[in-house]
Amino acid sequence: MSRPNPITKHQHTTSGGLERVGPLLADLHPDYVISKRRMRKVESIECVRLNREGARQNLGFSSRPFVLCGLPVKRPASGCLLHERRNGQFVLQVTGHPSYGLPWGQDRLVPIFLATLAIRQKSPRITFESASQMLDTFAMQQGGTQYRRLVGAFQRIFGATIFFGTDSQRERASVVHRARFNFMSEARIWYSRDPGQRLLPGDCQNVIILSDEFYGEILNHPIPADLEAAKALSSSPAALDLFMWLSYRSFTARGKERVPLFGDFGLVSQLGSTGYARPRKFREKLEGWLDLVRTMWPECPASIDCDGTGLFIDRAHAVLPLEVSNGRN
Repeated sequence: MSRPNPITKHQHTTSGGLERVGPLLADLHPDYVISKRRMRKVESIECVRLNREGARQNLGFSSRPFVLCGLPVKRPASGCLLHERRNGQFVLQVTGHPSYGLPWGQDRLVPIFLATLAIRQKSPRITFESASQMLDTFAMQQGGTQYRRLVGAFQRIFGATIFFGTDSQRERASVVHRARFNFMSEARIWYSRDPGQRLLPGDCQNVIILSDEFYGEILNHPIPADLEAAKALSSSPAALDLFMWLSYRSFTARGKERVPLFGDFGLVSQLGSTGYARPRKFREKLEGWLDLVRTMWPECPASIDCDGTGLFIDRAHAVLPLEVSNGRN
């Protein structure tokens, strides 16, 4: 019996009768082929690490409620309009709009984008050139499909009502501080298929006006973030949540500390990943997320303890302090 000729079968030949290497490799050894999406992710990770080593990080900002408590990672079930997460004394409740639903998945990049521009522009009235700027910020490919996906994210964020507060005990009195707010009070966004077009004629700027409460939260508690790392992790929302949380938690740590994984004050109650009721399943997921975080931040001082019930962290900087960056220049 003769072997089938892959060249005859697939006709991936050049004019000289030779077969192209790419299709041949894909046919014979598909495990060796790296997809364009995977290659872009590898390049993003390399960019993050090189920028960190060279003290050239692209500084962004996040807001405290969504660092301490994550938005849903996966699409909520149909009709589910309430999401709740807890971080010690902090509680976050997000109520979705009946027409758009709860924000989830990559939607969590929108508050980072808004907080970053609010800090940079020093105003609750945010302006930007075009939706392509947002697509680039969110590591999305340019095009109408991705734009519609982005519009859906803004609709869910715009329609959501946020409830964020703390409960604490001081002596015999219960002290409660709570705030209920929306992200935005007004938004006007346009998109052009022409990548060279920046502004439309007349008063047609892209404008987002943040609510007073959300803008005040950003100003009072701005949390630095590595914007390139957030982009690189945009397709892994749970790992992005963990990265943002570890960036903040390691910065505020006074030394080596242990955070429980389970219980009322456990990490499982803080991240936006619901549905991991079994401890073993959550630990497996957490290990995978930590592996992704370490690709961006090799010095990340986080590890699961021996009995698998806690996470050790230590003081460190995911975003290098200004004095460190200046010292390297």
